[in-house]
Amino acid sequence: MEYYSFSLDQLDTTIALYTDVFAAAEGQAVGESIGQLVRALVTTSAERDLYGYIAKDGNTMVGGIFFSRFSTAHESTIFMLSPVAVANDYHGQGVGQALIAFGLQSMTKQGVDIVVTYGDPAFYSKSGFAPLDENKIKAPFPLSQPVGWQAVALNGKPIPIIAGATQCVDAFNNPKHW
Repeated sequence: MEYYSFSLDQLDTTIALYTDVFAAAEGQAVGESIGQLVRALVTTSAERDLYGYIAKDGNTMVGGIFFSRFSTAHESTIFMLSPVAVANDYHGQGVGQALIAFGLQSMTKQGVDIVVTYGDPAFYSKSGFAPLDENKIKAPFPLSQPVGWQAVALNGKPIPIIAGATQCVDAFNNPKHW
């Protein structure tokens, strides 16, 4: 398995991966919605606000992750990890965890202090994410599953209490994603 930075010429393949993975797990409508989210994320986010990474097995893309800027009034540089997809035939082989580790190392090199995510704690805890109380960092919208709000510090410091509103990139600026 090899890991690379995402490039725009991989957009259609990446959208197909996310659509297939989420359709198999949660139905075709969800798959198409996540595919549209990935398209919006890549095409509407400023270059400095988005980093993507992919996993390839030979010439086949088998995983993808994106990190997008998460804005607060605090001086910390924060990005959000979402969405993550691993091809159905590669589930349970550590591809997702290795891809996240690759991405977090890359984000550390970019000077990111904190990464937040919203997902399954059993999956993300394997990569160092811990539950995040919204009194520490508030999500931009009400969370349908508050237990899924998590963070990891990349700078070796404790995650500070960050007062006030937060903002995500435009693609995630919709309550349906939360």
